[in-house]
Amino acid sequence: MSKMTASRALVKVLESWDVDHLYGITAGSLNNLLNALDEEKDNIKYVQVRHEEVGAMAASADHKYTGKIGVSFGSAGPGATHMFNGLYDAKEDNTPMLALVGQVPQPMMNTRFFQEMDELPMFADVSVYNRQASTAKQIPKIIDEAIRTAYQKKGPAVVILPNDLLGTEIDYEPIKTANVSSSIKTVHPKQADVDEAVKMIKKAKHPVLWYGRGAKGARDEIVKVSDRFSMPVLSTAPATGIMPNDNLSYMGARGRLGSKPGFEVSQAADLIIMLGNDFPFARFMPQDKQIIQVNNNLADLGRQYQANLTIHGDAKEFLEMLIDSGVKLPKSDFLKAARLDRENWLKWLDSIATDYDEGLRAETVLKAVADHSKSDAVYGLDVGNNTMHSIRQLPLNQEQKFAMSPWFGTMGFGLPASISAKLSYPDRQVWSISGDGGFAMVMQDLLTQAKYNLPVINVVLSNDRFGYIEHEDAQSDISDYGTKLYEADFAQVADGLGGHGFKVSGQDELDAAMEEVDRMQAEGNTKPIVIDAKIKAFDPIDTSFVPLDPEQFDQKTIDDYKKRYNVYGQPALSEIMKSLK
Repeated sequence: MSKMTASRALVKVLESWDVDHLYGITAGSLNNLLNALDEEKDNIKYVQVRHEEVGAMAASADHKYTGKIGVSFGSAGPGATHMFNGLYDAKEDNTPMLALVGQVPQPMMNTRFFQEMDELPMFADVSVYNRQASTAKQIPKIIDEAIRTAYQKKGPAVVILPNDLLGTEIDYEPIKTANVSSSIKTVHPKQADVDEAVKMIKKAKHPVLWYGRGAKGARDEIVKVSDRFSMPVLSTAPATGIMPNDNLSYMGARGRLGSKPGFEVSQAADLIIMLGNDFPFARFMPQDKQIIQVNNNLADLGRQYQANLTIHGDAKEFLEMLIDSGVKLPKSDFLKAARLDRENWLKWLDSIATDYDEGLRAETVLKAVADHSKSDAVYGLDVGNNTMHSIRQLPLNQEQKFAMSPWFGTMGFGLPASISAKLSYPDRQVWSISGDGGFAMVMQDLLTQAKYNLPVINVVLSNDRFGYIEHEDAQSDISDYGTKLYEADFAQVADGLGGHGFKVSGQDELDAAMEEVDRMQAEGNTKPIVIDAKIKAFDPIDTSFVPLDPEQFDQKTIDDYKKRYNVYGQPALSEIMKSLK
């Protein structure tokens, strides 16, 4: 047992949980915490962000990348309220994180003091743990309990800390209870259910495997099941890359962030195995499909689509049991047609990425990113059309990683995620990919990348509009009022905030910028880079609904869709299947 301030004991608890960095902005209501971080700076790094929102989103990204809890803090009042975007991202994505919230000294509470707020009810909805310390002595125990609860309940824990308590000296003894961070409890599928699933797959003409993030860690098993049961495979967008996305049987995602084969194959399926998948838009699929749903979370079963066979169990173990069944089905015409559909789609994407007649396209920029990405690159993805292009085109087939904000969908996530990525993987190539709308929300934290020598490559797809929303307005036949943005030169912004900026508006400029970036990084560049890609305002193809099948849609509908997206030379899946007979 040793004497120290409660704030230093708090930091000791963080260290015991292998927290090696945390994000925030210093403030009077947290000056005792900052003093403790200064005393422990050899063991834990304080990352000074320029907005608490960025710190909270980076903390959420920490766990998405590494599986370790991320920590951010904010002062009493405005610092606390600034963190909500990151906290809600963590909540909606079932992501453990810890938020330390400043509070005025206890004697000042309930007196309408400067920046005093009743913070407990503020955080009640967003948190899985929400406590305010009432004595200095209990602070280490509360922090330990908050972290355990965040891991166990998979969400953000909030601890409110009156500043006078943080500065109070206490007797501190390290907590003896083991730091068990994994809350994953393997739920074993029943053999009888797996046997029934095998029967259903063998009877189906068009079976499909559609996995979500619950299948993480099951890469090899997904590939084997696809091969042995002759099944095309889809993923949800945030689960992209669990199965290598260059596998011939991988169709991409279904939905607006998806692909033509992803839509068509799932439409044509008569049996879908929804594996670790809680895709919210599955409810809009035709209701004529048999569904086998496998999930270790009881609450997810049947939530989006009623299942014919419900299996409460671990996704990877379920796949292993399918493999152990010994079944090996011949390659079906359905799988052959799906693979051809995929091949046509990828050729079309490549063709529009190399179509320079009308100016630089987003697809061209993403192709360049893919061509210059390392096999272990790490990506931070923002929200909007840029996410769509990234999911479709990034090479997620080796050791690459990415983080995004799929459920909360908060713009501005890409740059904070890239800060987290570079801190977590200092020796790996890190990219952020954003639209100009999302980037402008957080671009001040290029200063954070510059201060801590984080040579992130920030790619901005600039078309002076909220393109994702503009598309939704057009689909709803309403005005696009409010979607246009004022033009900015983000390359100059980068130069002014301690980085290196490149503005490109054509293929030659893009190629030259990418080659220069490669050279700079190879020579040990330590500063952030911004590639401000001035793209034309093309509306990317919407694959949430692909009306190309002549057996289902009239010719005018098909022609209008092809003309709108220049999607010529791609037969419908049904036409491909007919050609195989």
